[in-house]
Amino acid sequence: MTEKNLGIVETKYLTVGNPPDELKLESGEEIGPIKVAYETYGNLNKERSNAVLITHAFSGDAHVAGYHEGDDKPGWWDNMIGPGRAFDTDKYYIICSNVLGGCGGTTGPSSINPKTGKSYGLDFPLVSINDMVNLQSKLIDHLGIEKLLTVAGGSMGGMQALSWLTKHPERIKSAIIIASAIKHSPQQIAFHEVGRVSIVSDPAWNNGDYYGKEVPARGLALARMVGHITYMSDKSMMEKFGRRIRNVKEGHKFNTGFEIENYLHYRGSSFVERFDANSYLYITKAIDCYDASEGKNLCELLQGIKAKVMVLAFKSDWLYPKYQSKEIVKACKVAGIDTTFCEIESTYGHDAFLLETEEETELIKHFLAKVVQNG
Repeated sequence: MTEKNLGIVETKYLTVGNPPDELKLESGEEIGPIKVAYETYGNLNKERSNAVLITHAFSGDAHVAGYHEGDDKPGWWDNMIGPGRAFDTDKYYIICSNVLGGCGGTTGPSSINPKTGKSYGLDFPLVSINDMVNLQSKLIDHLGIEKLLTVAGGSMGGMQALSWLTKHPERIKSAIIIASAIKHSPQQIAFHEVGRVSIVSDPAWNNGDYYGKEVPARGLALARMVGHITYMSDKSMMEKFGRRIRNVKEGHKFNTGFEIENYLHYRGSSFVERFDANSYLYITKAIDCYDASEGKNLCELLQGIKAKVMVLAFKSDWLYPKYQSKEIVKACKVAGIDTTFCEIESTYGHDAFLLETEEETELIKHFLAKVVQNG
């Protein structure tokens, strides 16, 4: 089958949780109405049995594949979604939505609070990974889908897939969990805290009330720079940048112009143009607080679940190391779940889940074929 791009796609919007039917959060707070940004690709079959939900990582959004009108850059996982690709749109109906608390079209702290007519800012309630998934289930209801063929995601997306497995097992036939964890380690929390402190230390953050004013660009850019260091491996940095120097700037003795420095500054400044600082705070805190085991033994929570599971890890990923993926695999297998584990050889670090598409495609195609075959 020949692969081809999906071409021009559009983001759609759904409003849920209109008072008095607001979405109740794990914190006990309620919020509504909520606008949900989502995109779909392919066609839902008559049996409504071929739906695949893609869950995005921390800085992702609903635009996972194809091109928006006027853009020259495709969706963030475009090489995995389309005719002939891992998530084959000739076979499957693909759905991806922006998470609750985000800034890619779904209600978050930058959205207008209907009670005040101003952006929520820090009045936005704390949200959890499970809250994000509960909102996704409302979208799936709206689309008339009773059961998903699979839910798939990497990093924070993997946590969402795990949440579907533990909280809504009757609504999925399988889950694909990539480069993720049952819960964050102290080291993972520490990296996020450095990013959060970078933002709140920026005077422009103004206790979260910066909408319509100067944004905390320096703090958010620095947070992103730290993040990108963790996404790559030592080897991938050496291969891509080495110690090469270019674009030496005048007027500052520390502007040596190492290519890795230029790269980090570029990543930081470009991130500010598309992401909200408060969303950074809310989403990273949701990731850090997530614990699929709920303080218990995860295998106990997974008992009796019939869904199949595939877990993928990457050898050079030191942000989400292999042992965390194997903890998920062990819990699933002890619970009697049909589980597949694969470690992919890669030098890309955590970014590998976005880059090692050839091997991921082969594994995912095989796994989904088995899920479909076994009904």
